[in-house]
Amino acid sequence: MRIVFMGTPDFAVPVLDALIGAGHDVVAAYSQPPRAGGRRGKALTPSPVQARAETLGIEVRTPLSFRKEPGAIEAFAALAPDVAVVAAYGLILPQAVLDAPRLGCLNVHGSLLPRWRGAAPIQRAILAGDAETGVGIMQMEAGLDTGPVLLEESTSIDGKTSGILSAELAAMGARLMVRVLEDPAAFSPRPQPEDGITYASKIDKAEARIDFTRSAAEVERQVRAFNPAPGAYFEYAGERIKVLSAAVMDLSGGPGEVLDGQLTIACGQGAIRPLAVQRAGRGVMTSNELLRGFSIDIGTRL
Repeated sequence: MRIVFMGTPDFAVPVLDALIGAGHDVVAAYSQPPRAGGRRGKALTPSPVQARAETLGIEVRTPLSFRKEPGAIEAFAALAPDVAVVAAYGLILPQAVLDAPRLGCLNVHGSLLPRWRGAAPIQRAILAGDAETGVGIMQMEAGLDTGPVLLEESTSIDGKTSGILSAELAAMGARLMVRVLEDPAAFSPRPQPEDGITYASKIDKAEARIDFTRSAAEVERQVRAFNPAPGAYFEYAGERIKVLSAAVMDLSGGPGEVLDGQLTIACGQGAIRPLAVQRAGRGVMTSNELLRGFSIDIGTRL
């Protein structure tokens, strides 16, 4: 098929690779524009999809907006795609774009719709304590992730971080998309049920700060949901300490109180013991390694 691919983060790259591997003709890749990055935050860094597409010799387009950029919609339609494949693109597609491909626009969405429509379905599923999540191949329409689902598959969350789960769902979504494109007519669109709709709002960096008045189970989910980014953290002695993994402990104390020499920290209910942590500008280390060079006394309130 003649395909336009639309995606931005690492999640989308396996989908692009799968389309190429299946022999489809990807005539262009759309992605979010390069953003300021690098150690000084000044150099423009292309998105993972742009970097991969350029390696593959695929033309890359990075409009800021289809509605506001003159000629963007017409340029898209001029590609005459059979279908547009979308995976975490990050731009709202106007109806004229949705209607341009012969088969419309198909989206790889990282949840079991209608649960967790929106920008951050993987993190929100972990934060909420969902037992499972999955991927759906959805026919896009004007509403926010409201379109009918052609094919979906589920997986257990089972203690996974958002990084691990994202990689798993990306591979799953790539496989399902290739399967749908083999014979689109074989997959009947299934309207989403009206019950069970939830919205996965974009992650605010302020959410990454650990609130030890919450239960240990909630804090541990926060740690997994924000690994690798933005990283759940607490502050001590003017420094931000990221917690990359933690265990729930059956101990108690005042919320935020350091209970022992292993950096076990009391929560509103139970306690957590950080297992992997990271200081600003340093590598990942165990809590014991942290405490050897960064003393946090028993009884300290974080």
